[in-house]
Formats: sequence, C-alpha cells, structure tokens
Amino acid sequence: MRVPVRCCWGPLPGGGGGCAGRRQSPQWRSLVGLSGSSGGEDGRGARVREKPPWRVLFFGTDQFARETLRALHAARENKGEELIDNLEVVTVPSPSPKRLPVKQYAVQSQLPVYEWPDVGSGEYDVGVVASFGRLLSEALILKFPYGVLNVHPSCLPRWRGPAPIIHTVLHGDTVAGVTIMQIRPKRFDVGPILKQETVPVPPKSTTKDLEAVLSRLGANMLISILKNLPESLNNGRQQPAEGVTHAPKISAATSCIKWEEQTSEQIFRLHRAIGNIDGWIGVRSVMLKKTLTATDFYNGYLHPWYQKNSQAQPSQCRFQTLRLPLKKKQKKKLLLCNSAPSS
Repeated sequence: MRVPVRCCWGPLPGGGGGCAGRRQSPQWRSLVGLSGSSGGEDGRGARVREKPPWRVLFFGTDQFARETLRALHAARENKGEELIDNLEVVTVPSPSPKRLPVKQYAVQSQLPVYEWPDVGSGEYDVGVVASFGRLLSEALILKFPYGVLNVHPSCLPRWRGPAPIIHTVLHGDTVAGVTIMQIRPKRFDVGPILKQETVPVPPKSTTKDLEAVLSRLGANMLISILKNLPESLNNGRQQPAEGVTHAPKISAATSCIKWEEQTSEQIFRLHRAIGNIDGWIGVRSVMLKKTLTATDFYNGYLHPWYQKNSQAQPSQCRFQTLRLPLKKKQKKKLLLCNSAPSS
C-alpha cells in the first residue's frame, strides 16, 4: 500500500501550512550526519512508503554481494510476502559479466542493470550496498527516503575497509560476523549499526569458506531488517570509538612470505587468506647453505634459537635465511671495478 507523504524536510513554501518553519529530519538522517534538502528532491518524489513492499536499488560486484542480491530477488519473486516491489542493480564496468558475479546474476535474472556512475532514474525507497567499493555521494544518498544500507562482513568497527574477510583469516580471528549499517558519505564503514551478528571462525577455514558462511548470514539479516525498516532505522546506534581496525586491499608486498619474520602458523594463515583467491603466494629469493628438499620444508629449516629451545611449538618456528658472502672471484672483480681510474 502506498501512503502519500509530503517530503518537507526543508522549509515549506510560504512558511505556512501545518509546519512551523523547518521540520526535523528523519532519525536516520541525524544518525548518519545528513540534512535533508529543500523542495521535493528527497526520495525522488513526494510519495514515501511507510511499509513494504519496497523499491530497492542494489549496488554490488562480487560473490559475497551476489548472495545478498539473490536473497533480494527471491523476496521480490515471493508475491505472498510482499517485501520487495521493484529491484534494480548497479555494478561497475567490466568487459565480461563472468568477472562480476552480481552482473552475471542480474543478467540471468533479467533485472535492470546500470554501470556506475549511472544509477538509473527510477523511484526507490532504499538503497542496498554489498562489496561495491565506491563511495556514494551525499546527494545520491539523500535520493533514498530510507537511506542506503550496507551489508558488511565484519563486526564493525573491527575491519573497516574493502577486505574484511581476508584480514579476519589472515590475523587468526576466532570470531567473525556481519554488520548491517547505514552508509555515510565521504568515509567507508563508519555509519550507525542497525543489526550485528557473530559466528565462530572454523579452524583452518579459508577466505572462500568464511565468505560463504558470512554471505548467507548477511543476506538473511538484511531481509529481516527490510521487514521492519522504519523501526530498525530508529533503533540504530553509533559505532563505538574503541576497537577500530582497518582491512585494506592486499598488496603484492603483503602476499609475500617473510621467512625470517613469520611463523609457520602465520604463513599457513596467509595461504588460507589469499592462496585460493589469487592462486599464489609470493616467495622472495632465499639463499641457504644447501639446496632445500621437500623433507627440509616439511621438517622446517629453522633458526638456531629453536635448536636451543626445542620445547617451542612447531607453529612458533621460523625459517632461517642465510646471506652468504660473495664468491672470491666476484669480490676480486668488484675491487678491480672500484679501483679503475676515472676518465
């Protein structure tokens, strides 16, 4: 059912009517630090729905986001529930839909698809973001009467940023989770929390294993939020200032094993975090007194401190890199080059 509501967050024309001066912004706007614009710009029109079914614009790219889109699409197809009325998709440009699971799913499901920065021109009630990787402007956020929700795979404020699942595995976290929050302009993952749930991280799980668990959890949490959207927005809470950590993208330097600095457990976590994503882990050149065999790597070619402290657990052991002196011929050649008179 549609309820006609005049969007008058700004001053009313002529300063009269039933509103004296300026009306207060909706609760979600004050939570995320936004102020409504004057006129009828908010919500792309003057008709705001107070309850489902919602018109949703979805922003996403990867496999995690695909599960959220799948849940939204299933809710739209479930006519008996009447939760989603219209569903459209925004993704990033790509030469092939196969590289973007969200685009591939949207095309197969015959959903309208736009390529960023094109966001269509329809009327929407709420936006949903999952693994999109682009900052939404304040002007865009204000076009949605109920703002923009973000499905983020971490227990915010821990692991803000584009790679929370990778860093959860990389740092050996024993607990992971999903947060449904509201988008705030200019900064990633700092908006108010609407819902948050945690799950234990299974031992030896990879990033893809954990992604599968968290994507299903996040999709279910989002659907529950949409069923009681106005109430959920009014009950939002600010993120705590303590416990903030960041999850930047993995660089080539991060993906390299540092034999003298990392324990075997840390190397194993690195493999589980990114080994099955990019398919490789970098290894810098290592010079040793002998050629290593498979047995050497299995048993560990270890620091002398381990030989003196054999009570240490194998997971605490480090490989030893030896920097051998240059051969005599190479030394002699270098000396001759250095002593040659300059012309």
